[in-house]
Amino acid sequence: MLAIVIPYYKQTFFKATLQSLANQTDKRFHVYIGDDASPENPKKLLEFYKDTLDFHYTRFETNLGGISLVKQWERCLEMVQNEVWVMILGDDDTLGPNVVASFYENLEFLEKEKSTVVRFATQVINEYGDVISKVYKHPKTELASNFLLRKFKGGTRSSLSEYVFKKDKITTVKFKDFPLAWSSDTLAVVEFSGGNPIFTINSALVFFRLSGKNITGQGDSIEKNKAWFQFYSYLLSKYGKQYSNELLEKLFDRLEKVQLNNKKTPLRWLKLFWLYIVFFKYSRFLSLFKKIKQSIL
Repeated sequence: MLAIVIPYYKQTFFKATLQSLANQTDKRFHVYIGDDASPENPKKLLEFYKDTLDFHYTRFETNLGGISLVKQWERCLEMVQNEVWVMILGDDDTLGPNVVASFYENLEFLEKEKSTVVRFATQVINEYGDVISKVYKHPKTELASNFLLRKFKGGTRSSLSEYVFKKDKITTVKFKDFPLAWSSDTLAVVEFSGGNPIFTINSALVFFRLSGKNITGQGDSIEKNKAWFQFYSYLLSKYGKQYSNELLEKLFDRLEKVQLNNKKTPLRWLKLFWLYIVFFKYSRFLSLFKKIKQSIL
């Protein structure tokens, strides 16, 4: 019923990830590990867990994560067999011991609500496993647009590991391949939910690891800037007409900010001006023009 897919590359925290799976009080899950041609072969570690975890391991001969993390996710997902629900767990993140049990305890209700996206409460941990954040909880059911607004206002956080998706949604809708897969996970939450509420399980925790060894722990970059622009402009283009004015304003705020941080992109300027026209945001255009003029002066 539940597949836990791990796109593997780094062994640094992988033992903690596997141990958190071995500690699950409910064993009704199968683990699929896709090795992205890692120089750190995990076979000895996996040998240790062969009697405590039900897993399938595949080593890919070519590295895809360095080119496209989304493509690496996709080929790992191809390993999944008959499971209906899928979690994509980072090789450095961990699960609280009751995550799987809580999923099954709520399965009947979330299917009744026609939810195709499930999320757990989260906490952030550092490279030593120390907790460095509060517990992030969510409404029991929440539309994706409300989730985005809370996130943009700084009221919550989100990463791929704390979500469980209906497999058929992943297969039909697919992840959008942004640079570094930055914001690809957030967009997946929006699109895989398909207009139905996101269902939250606050009684179990997923621990997201923030360290210098993952993309989130690294600073801003040109690639992240590209991804942000693609993400915000995609949301506006495809879903903007359905959004509240408050969410629209937040999206335009963020879109303008990333554009001002990378001005030498003429095609992106055209995209931004086109969105101003579509949403009748002429005052925003004038305001942005003044900012550009002031920066030049």
